[in-house]
Order: sequence, then C-alpha cells, then structure tokens
Amino acid sequence: MKLLPLLACLFLAISPAHAEGLAMHGKPLEPAGFTHFRYANPNAPKGGHLRQAYTGTFNTLNPFTLKGKPAQGLGQVYDKLMARNWNEPFTLYPLIAESFKTNDKRDEITFTLDKRARFHDGTPILADDILFSWETLRDHGRPNMRNVYKRVAKVEKKNDRTIRFVLGPEYDRETIMILAMMPILSKKDWKGKTFDDTTFTAPLGSGPYRVKTVDKGRSITYEHVPDYWAADLPANKGQYNFDQITFDYFRDDIIAFEAFKKGQLDFRKETDVSQWALAYNFPRLQKGDVVKETIPHSRTERFRAFFFNTRRPLFDDIKVREALSLAFDFDWVNKSILHSKQKQIQSVFPNSDLSRQVSEATKLDARTKLKHANDLLEEAGYGIKNGKRNLSFEILVTTPEDQKIALQYAIMLKKLGVTAKVRSMDAAAFRTRVNDYDYDMLLYQVTSSLSPGTEQMIYWSCQSATETGRFNFAGICDKQVDELAAAIPQTKTRTELIEKTAALDDLLMSGHYFIPLDYTGADWVAYDKKIKRPDFTPLYGFSIESWWQQ
Repeated sequence: MKLLPLLACLFLAISPAHAEGLAMHGKPLEPAGFTHFRYANPNAPKGGHLRQAYTGTFNTLNPFTLKGKPAQGLGQVYDKLMARNWNEPFTLYPLIAESFKTNDKRDEITFTLDKRARFHDGTPILADDILFSWETLRDHGRPNMRNVYKRVAKVEKKNDRTIRFVLGPEYDRETIMILAMMPILSKKDWKGKTFDDTTFTAPLGSGPYRVKTVDKGRSITYEHVPDYWAADLPANKGQYNFDQITFDYFRDDIIAFEAFKKGQLDFRKETDVSQWALAYNFPRLQKGDVVKETIPHSRTERFRAFFFNTRRPLFDDIKVREALSLAFDFDWVNKSILHSKQKQIQSVFPNSDLSRQVSEATKLDARTKLKHANDLLEEAGYGIKNGKRNLSFEILVTTPEDQKIALQYAIMLKKLGVTAKVRSMDAAAFRTRVNDYDYDMLLYQVTSSLSPGTEQMIYWSCQSATETGRFNFAGICDKQVDELAAAIPQTKTRTELIEKTAALDDLLMSGHYFIPLDYTGADWVAYDKKIKRPDFTPLYGFSIESWWQQ
C-alpha cells in the first residue's frame, strides 16, 4: 500500500472539508460550511435582560473545584475547545479549536487553535493556555475532570496554535470528546493564585458573557461581551442574544415562584407536577403577560425510581424485589398525585431509542399482580401470619413530593402484610446516607444522555457498588452488566451503541433492582411575553441560549 492512502486511512478531519464536526458515532449532522445550528435564529435581535431564579446560595466564582458552591451561569464565561450541538446525540463543532485531527483508534487528538481566539482582556488563547488548563483541571479540578484528563499519557505543544494529546491505556472512544469540551483558563491570569480556593474575584474568560455584578450569595449578573471574538462562528450564530442575564437566589422555590408571578423574573422552568397542574392561574398569566408552554423533547429523561439496596440481605433475593415491585400501583399514583400528567418509566433510558424492546402484553390488573406478589413472597420464605409478614424496611426520601409517593407505596404494601417506614431527611443528611449507601430503599434518580458513556460503569458496576460516594444506589454487581457497561463508551456506531444499551437495559430491568416511577417527555416552561424563542426545538429540548427579547 502506498504511503499517502495509508495516512488518509489513519487520520480523520485533516482537511477543512472534514474539520467541521467531531461526532461520537457516525458523521456530523451539519455539513462543512454550515452557517448556524438549526435551533438558532441568525437574525435574532440582540439586547434585553433575562432574569431567572435559583434556590439556595453561592460562595464562589470558581466552578471547577469541589470547594464552595459556585454561582449559576459561570459556564457561559468560559469558551471550550469545541462546542456541542444540542440537536445531535453527541457531536462537537469548532470554537477555540478551529480544526482537529484524530485517528480511527481515537487514542490521540491534535487541536489547531483559531488565530482569532482571545480572552476578555484581549490576550490571545495559545497552546500554553490549553496545556495549563489540562494540567490544572487534571490535578485540581472536579473528580469527573480528573478522572478523564488523567487518561492522557502525553501532551505535545507543536507551536503556539497546535497541541497534541496522546492517550494512555485507560482511554475509551469518548475520551477525546471530553477533552474537546475542556473549558480553557488563562495561564497568565491564574499565575500566583491558588486554584482550588473559593473566590469572589471575577474570572477572566473567553466566552460570550462576563461577570458584571455580584451580590454575594444573593444575586449575580452577567453582561454580554461586546467584542466577543466568536460571536459569528457557526456554533454561536443566533445565540447568546441577551445583553444581561441575572440569577437571583431565593431561600426556597415557593418564594421564587411568587417573584415570578409578580413579574420580578422573566423565565421559569417548572419541575413540580402539582404546581404545574394547579398553580398557574395567576393574574399576569390570565392577562396574557406570561406564556405557559409544554415543549416536547427527545432526550433521555432521568431514571427516577425506588432503588432496592441489594447490599442488605432482605433485598438480595430477586423474588422479594419482584414481589414488592408488583405491589406498586403506578396508575393510582399518576392519577391521584401526579395529576395524570406523567408516563411510567419502563427503561433505565426513558424517552429514548436506547431502551430495550418492551413487550406489548396485556397489562395485569391490580388483583392479579398482588396474587403473584403474594406467591413470590411465600416462595421466598415470607409467609403471612395474622395479616402480617416478618418483612419490614425503611424508605429514604428528601422532598415533600417524594414523601407523598413513598407514603402511598407504604399503604399499598400493607395489602401484602409488609411494613414500610418512610424517612424524610434534609438535603445534607440525605446526601450523607446516600454516599454511605446507608438505607434499605431509596427514592432517587440517575441521568443518562443520548450518548451514554463511562458514567454507566459508575451507575451499575461491581466496582462502584463497593466505593462510597458513587452512584450505584442499588448495589448491583453482575459480570454481564459490567461487560456491557464497559463496552458502551467503546462503541463505534450508533447501531452498536443501541444494541449495547438495550442489552444492558434488559439485564437491569429484568433484575428488578428498582421500582421505576415517572417521566414527562417534555419541558414545562413559563416566560414573559416579551421573550421569544425559535420555532425549531432541538433533540435535547429547548436551548435558552437561542432565545431573545423582542
């Protein structure tokens, strides 16, 4: 074979015609020379002030370490090497890096920086800044950053605008994608500073916004950078349209909702099904000054469930888990508590094409389910005596909404002679119990994207089942599950990915490790009538970065 054809096979995205996008699977949706993302309006007017709410407080402007609680919105201060398109499962397009070069094994990637890229103080973004960012975030960043960035075995600075990352043996095909999304810090600005300290000093970034004012712990306002270097790049065109964006902090969501109703806030995303069903009848909405909208989406929704802790002997028996699952009447909960607005989860990847094929068999009625549950408990050795079984456990929850569902489930279990005690805890105490896996049953959730990756090992693997502070809430340890979860980030095509996730999904769901709850399949939003949005909604749902003020 001649040398030139060989090199052409080994390396991808060398020429400008192929440098437009980096896809996790398959080819990028947007062709070379595209002008803007399909969910952005390139003619959207600039200006206006978007005010949003957040609950709690904040005590730092550094979002990259575990110290302190960072303010909302800091991500828009920092540009990344490449930008994500929310209308594709996982594809990146040029931002600071105007092009890239990788190989079929994806064990290395070279970025060439845009010569126009600069920080807000006008200094250029150079390969030294990329190297500094990688080293700093690898050593002092959040655990998820450290975990990925440490997979780099070698970095070569070829010149001021070209840098090459060579991966070590622990890499997977997703690693270069995560590297391409690395936020870039200014080496010069951080000189002499301690990176992992909390700070209220406004950071030097390169993104579309910079910090304008801070009321410590109460409010933060960002202003659009008037000479933002990347404003007209295809990945940004028609986005970041507001002159100012403010996050006001409130003690709780009830107070935040009252502020929205009074017109002190412009936008609200609702997550409380009862509030959405019953509380949106206030004067400003009735007058037409507020738009209330349900916006469908196609992203994978959170997997929300009661998790059995199989580390406890009681729940190590699949017959017990299946029996207790059969006792849960979702239809009743949906009608009585969720206002018939939710759908029942049947997959760990709800609302996506990643899930297993669910049988369309006739749904069992409540009486049949309870009879089957009773038989399973008898087989497991839990006979009934005087209307009760020697079977009791505690359900851990942290929100009033979850407590309602758990209490109703406890009532349902009484029909089987099973006793369940619901324990509601404040967020801090709840987090401690969760981190230590100190519970019998937990009402909680995990989240996957449309392009699942290494997080699947954190959710389901034997290793994470024994490591405190991870996310294997059910304590699952199964060789087949480990093999499938490990294979997911190594898949080369979307078809192969779906085959692996569907097989994993089938193993997990058939193991009865959880009692799946509800999902929506849409976003519930309300906003001031002066705020407008594009007609097109991307795959992952609305992107407020593309909205504007009329």
